[in-house]
Amino acid sequence: MSSSPLVLHTLALASILAISLLVVAHGNNLYQEFDVAWGEDHAKFFNNGELLTITLDQTSGARIQSKNQYLYGRFDMHMKLVPNNSAGTVTTFYLSSDTSNHDEIDLEFLGNLSGQPYILHTNLFAQGMGNREQQFYLWFDPTANFHTYTALWNPINIIFFVDGIPIRVFKNNSASGIPYPSSQAMRVYASLWNGDEWATRGGLDKIDWSKAPFIASYENYTADACLWGDSNCGNPAWLYQQLDAAGLNNLSWVKSNYLVKDYCTDTNRFPQGFPPECSLNP
Repeated sequence: MSSSPLVLHTLALASILAISLLVVAHGNNLYQEFDVAWGEDHAKFFNNGELLTITLDQTSGARIQSKNQYLYGRFDMHMKLVPNNSAGTVTTFYLSSDTSNHDEIDLEFLGNLSGQPYILHTNLFAQGMGNREQQFYLWFDPTANFHTYTALWNPINIIFFVDGIPIRVFKNNSASGIPYPSSQAMRVYASLWNGDEWATRGGLDKIDWSKAPFIASYENYTADACLWGDSNCGNPAWLYQQLDAAGLNNLSWVKSNYLVKDYCTDTNRFPQGFPPECSLNP
């Protein structure tokens, strides 16, 4: 049986009160908000830090990581993906904790052969437990212009948005014994790397290095979030945000038209039965 809204609300309050947080943070200067974690010469900042490009070639890709760590927040990034033949490349925007039993919230964009649609690969880890993939086609060309990709993470649910349209919800069902990211600080990351062992058609389409360098662009990053470290996060609007009727309708539209893969229907991965949240989540 799923938890009632009152139970979830109580759990949310308890979680906020029990864990040390800092004030709500805002930031859109990528240079000020991020450090280059690897591939420093392949991550370039422009326009006084407002624009970032990450390049992948045969020598390296790159990854950036936020200077701050967070527990709950809404994280938005405008991204323009690798154009043309991008098969085998993986462009990412995600959150992750730096622990062995880690938590992670993933948005990974899987490259394609020219003319084929990009796939947005989403996944969630909680206390080291993953295998929660859902994949979606995008309903536009993500290489032609910047689009907004969002991860909203609060004590009630995790919601993925594309241009403000919800595509996935993962509920906090920890009262039913299902792990949920609620106690580990996470940083924000972005990267571009070689994933041709699995990324495009299960690894059948390899990177064509004659098309390198591959370039992805990032701008207008915003973290409206609770910083890890103090006791006051305030009461931001996103802290208890759930989908309303219009949001649920949009979610249904996306799943009916653009869902490619869902772990909750993957009998090959779960021949003995699907994970318990599959019968609890919308």
